[in-house]
Amino acid sequence: MLEGWFLWVILFWVVFLMSMFAIGGFFMFRKFLKRLPKEGGMSELDWQDHYLSKTVHLWSADQKQLLNVLVEPVPELFRDVAKQKIAGKIGELAIEEQAASITEDLIVRGYILATPKRDHKFLLKTLKKQKIDAVPYQHLF
Repeated sequence: MLEGWFLWVILFWVVFLMSMFAIGGFFMFRKFLKRLPKEGGMSELDWQDHYLSKTVHLWSADQKQLLNVLVEPVPELFRDVAKQKIAGKIGELAIEEQAASITEDLIVRGYILATPKRDHKFLLKTLKKQKIDAVPYQHLF
């Protein structure tokens, strides 16, 4: 029978592993749900890729740099995913409005719409730091 400190090490290890499996499973399940086909036969991630591929030629170097600056507050581990999600939303807006190029207005609106509500406080700080007036976009918050 296990006794003393070894018992506590084993119990801690079991709890730690179960917690890590649960956290990993949660994020994998969320990704799985995003890959499931919705109406129209395409998933959220398929639509995002579609919008990106249709609007890639509309992006200038300055707009790409602005997007990179706007996603800097996102932790580096998630930055690429956030950038793709925001760029997909910007592409969706550009296609809906039949824009000839990606503008700062489209980038800011896509950035606001693609960002979860809980992160809007940080979003406002980032816009303020970049000297972008958020007043015209208040209705999107």
